[in-house]
Amino acid sequence: MAMVSAVQEAQKDNLKNFNDYMMKVLENDWKKEKRDFLQSLSRISTLPRTNISESSPLGGRQGQIASLTYSPQISSGPASVESVPLANRPIVEKKAAAYGEVVKNLNSARERSFPFKPATAFKHALESLGLNAYGGKSVGIQKIWHLMSALMGEDHSAFQHNISKKMSLVIGARRHLEWGHEKYVMETIQAHPAQAALGGAVGNLQRIRAFLRIRLRDYGVLDFDAVDARRQPPVDTTWQQIYFCLRTGYYNEAREIAQLSRMSHQFAPLLTEWISSGGMVSAETAAVASEECEKMLRLGDRAGRPMYDKKKLLLYTIISGSRRQIDRFVREFPTLFSTIEDFLWFKLSAVRESPVRSSVVLNEGLAPYTLDDLQAYLNKFEPSHYTKNGKDPLVYPYVLLLSIQLLPAVLYLSKDMGDEGYNVDAAHMAIVLADYGVLSEGTGLGQKFGAMDAFAEASSIIRQYGSFYLRHGDLAMALEYYVQAAAAVGGGQLSWSGRGNMDQQRQRSSMLKQLLTELLSRDGGIDILLGPRGTGEEGQLGRFLTDEKTRQQFLLDAARQYQDAGLYDKSIEIQKRVGAFSAALDTINKCLSDAICALARGRLDGDSRTSGLILSGNEILEMFKYYPDISPQERENVLAQQIVLRQLEAVLSIHKLARLGNHLDAIKEVAKLPFLPLDPRTPDFATDVFKNLSHHVQVCVPDLLKVALHCLENVRDTDGSLRSLRDKIANFLANNMNQNWPRDLYEKVARTL
Repeated sequence: MAMVSAVQEAQKDNLKNFNDYMMKVLENDWKKEKRDFLQSLSRISTLPRTNISESSPLGGRQGQIASLTYSPQISSGPASVESVPLANRPIVEKKAAAYGEVVKNLNSARERSFPFKPATAFKHALESLGLNAYGGKSVGIQKIWHLMSALMGEDHSAFQHNISKKMSLVIGARRHLEWGHEKYVMETIQAHPAQAALGGAVGNLQRIRAFLRIRLRDYGVLDFDAVDARRQPPVDTTWQQIYFCLRTGYYNEAREIAQLSRMSHQFAPLLTEWISSGGMVSAETAAVASEECEKMLRLGDRAGRPMYDKKKLLLYTIISGSRRQIDRFVREFPTLFSTIEDFLWFKLSAVRESPVRSSVVLNEGLAPYTLDDLQAYLNKFEPSHYTKNGKDPLVYPYVLLLSIQLLPAVLYLSKDMGDEGYNVDAAHMAIVLADYGVLSEGTGLGQKFGAMDAFAEASSIIRQYGSFYLRHGDLAMALEYYVQAAAAVGGGQLSWSGRGNMDQQRQRSSMLKQLLTELLSRDGGIDILLGPRGTGEEGQLGRFLTDEKTRQQFLLDAARQYQDAGLYDKSIEIQKRVGAFSAALDTINKCLSDAICALARGRLDGDSRTSGLILSGNEILEMFKYYPDISPQERENVLAQQIVLRQLEAVLSIHKLARLGNHLDAIKEVAKLPFLPLDPRTPDFATDVFKNLSHHVQVCVPDLLKVALHCLENVRDTDGSLRSLRDKIANFLANNMNQNWPRDLYEKVARTL
């Protein structure tokens, strides 16, 4: 036992380490993508803006949009949406608009812990569009959405106690097939009312018998219609009635027939246990059913034995759940199932939980038929086998979903770029599966997906879909999808209430902050997330980061990232919102220092930017005066940054005077600078004033000295004061030889001596 425990612990550690590694890889990839994105924004922000009229050709841009894998293909702005009625828009845009409203409602419900059935809501949204449900195909997207609703148990039909999440999905798939068969039964009865002879009866059993009258019309009088059984022996339909009741989802009626009929008296308790346990019968019951199958197969078909007695063998095979019996039944009767739905219902009804690994070798005849067996069988065939070479494109993802290969089905649909917009459905199916936290159960046999991989894959699909809205300026909708992308890696619905495990909560928080940071960087992002004022309590950010300290820390981190990426305006605005005035002033001083250096080197953008930066700095200082609850440390830092701002203003004024040709005035201002020892009227003394300057001022000093020397060359020295200023500059350079200033500055000083 100690060795087994040690192995189990090692396996748990390995799994945890693998999940941590995969999450780290995902985060690194995301950081690289975000860094590239922010750098591209920084480059774009330096380009001149050009007004593009709505009628201008956008052929190249539209070509790029059409090539996006997860493109919802919605219109690019509110004006174009309003100008085109919904009825006249393409199917893809209709779906995107309808599904988008559902996502909003889903997020709102999850925030408030209200009940919400997303799959059903998406199905109703699709139905409200009035699209052609099937278009001549056997499987339409509405049918797939109904299957999604059944898989998630939103109709409560698949709810069973004491079964695993995977088996709950299996039961949901089976119930969907039963719903479909019920529709088929009703359509058959309506198409043959005379043969059905339903009369005024509306019970489930009466419907099945009406259906059998049509189906078995060539076999003679059926037992439930016989008036005098002695004159003409009727056809016994006991097993047919039980089978079709089960196939249509009428479980109570199937049990009732089994209990009342003499032919199925021994089968009744087995069926009762199968129904009450959700298919998870005991090993003893499975063994009894398997033995009965063996007896029937040994006897073989007798002469004159009715064909429909095969239903008895089929029902016992289902109860047995034996892989051997199921494989033999399919081999013996390959043509019994007329549709793939009938075949899959039979297989899903027989599926059992995978046996727990142990040292005990199971009897080959009692080995259960598992979901892995079903998936392995279905995956032997290429997708074209199911879609009839593309003529019925949704059959393959439909089969994948029915066999609980959830993520492969979503990935298959997400690659579709046709006019029907199945890639739009795929993104919203990923939202549903992630919300219910079932992705780890439906990765599919043989697929290279771990639990974390499945969540990350679904999150990526949702995020890429939301990023399309972001690129088209619809930040509000992008936010709704980004929130779902973060919830996907956090465990879905559980992550909203904090009931997920610690790793999932950490992953959700990390991704949510990354995505919100991306939104903030866009034009209008601050207004949407933070509102007209404050740190988000009046905007959308307060919905997802409810704690004020958490919001402030997030905004400070975002401002730091924007500053590193060169998005200084964003950084300054956010720092002002959180009351980080010293940090905002430091950013302004850095930008002002860079602008002064650019101005000194003759770049045109330096002069146009400096006035705006000084104005922003003065506004921040004015806000600082009236801001409540300023700490002593912050107050001290703001005053220090104010000094730096004034020093940079003084340097800027000297550059402007020199450019205007006012050389004498510029020289006078240089001599007045209190932070440099250049006043000819003061005695020389050794000091480290330069080292005490802010770095933002230090980088401006070499260009300032060049300007001063240039002005000295253009002014006549009448009283020797200019000579003294040259000496001051030379001494200042001599005292700071370790600064590695430009060589031409030293040469210029040497020529003036």
